[in-house]
Amino acid sequence: MVIEANLDEILHLMDEIIQDPGVPRNIRSAVSDAKELVTKKEGDPVVNVTQAIYILDEAANDVNIPMHTRTQIWSLISALEAYKESMK
Repeated sequence: MVIEANLDEILHLMDEIIQDPGVPRNIRSAVSDAKELVTKKEGDPVVNVTQAIYILDEAANDVNIPMHTRTQIWSLISALEAYKESMK
């Protein structure tokens, strides 16, 4: 299923950011929170993904974020937007 494959890629990218010691702790925490929302079984999945996108958007605007991580988060937001559209 294409949707599952996209979700696997999204979760893999989130794990890469979470495990990167060069990423500030608050950014790793935000990505971890977003991951919990995306994998959450309760509630409306579209709403959960939307909340995750907002969390990641705030993290991407942090002044202390490394440029390569900001780019990863932008890619992640884009992938989540596509994933959300595929769920509708």
